[in-house]
Amino acid sequence: MDKLLEKLGLKYEDLSAAEKETLNSWMEALNKNQLTLESVRTYILAMKNGIEQELTQTTHNSKQDLFLKARLRNYLLLEAYISTPERAKQAIEAQISSFGKKS
Repeated sequence: MDKLLEKLGLKYEDLSAAEKETLNSWMEALNKNQLTLESVRTYILAMKNGIEQELTQTTHNSKQDLFLKARLRNYLLLEAYISTPERAKQAIEAQISSFGKKS
């Protein structure tokens, strides 16, 4: 778990309480082989939404703002990483479906 967080430029202690709880439930699910790509997508969406809500508040300083933006960027990158194979598959399927069609 620490290696994965490190690859994303995060530390466990930097995560919010909700993120820690979710990560711990993921690790538990992973140990039971219950972690799915869909659950990861759902988590990323929830965390992105939470960060976006926090960013709209004007009560934090520039350091907190920078931290929130960095967290959001990490989630955006992770989301792009896990959706790339799906996007590639969709593009290939679209291309294949155009085979044989006359323009």
